[in-house]
Amino acid sequence: MAQIINLRAARKAKDQAKARAQADANSVKYGRRKTDKALDAARLEKEKRDLDGHQRDDAQ
Repeated sequence: MAQIINLRAARKAKDQAKARAQADANSVKYGRRKTDKALDAARLEKEKRDLDGHQRDDAQ
């Protein structure tokens, strides 16, 4: 005997799985961890400080 399924529930489950797969793909493609963002910001700030530190003062 065949198993009876609710088509509305099956459709919802399929849509949720598709949305979850898309979200996972987007997080891999665009997402970065908070620590990675903070590390990049710190590196950029250090580069800026180092560059400003090498600037010559020609005010003599």
